Amino acid sequence: MRLNYDVSTDSLYIHLTDATAVDSDEVAEGIVLDYGAAGELVGIDVQHASHKADIHRLAISHLPLHTLDAA
Repeated sequence: MRLNYDVSTDSLYIHLTDATAVDSDEVAEGIVLDYGAAGELVGIDVQHASHKADIHRLAISHLPLHTLDAA
């Protein structure tokens, strides 16, 4: 997973995979879900991100790395 923030457009993009988006759906004002060719969620676009979240602070509360190593 990668996070990209574009200051010029105040948009935060959350890349869930490296797959290319082929379809998208705005699920709430300024929140767009991007889907891959198989219908899987590949990314989330948050427009006007600084108005929706504290973009200057990123906190990861739990990341089960031991589970990922076993896969």
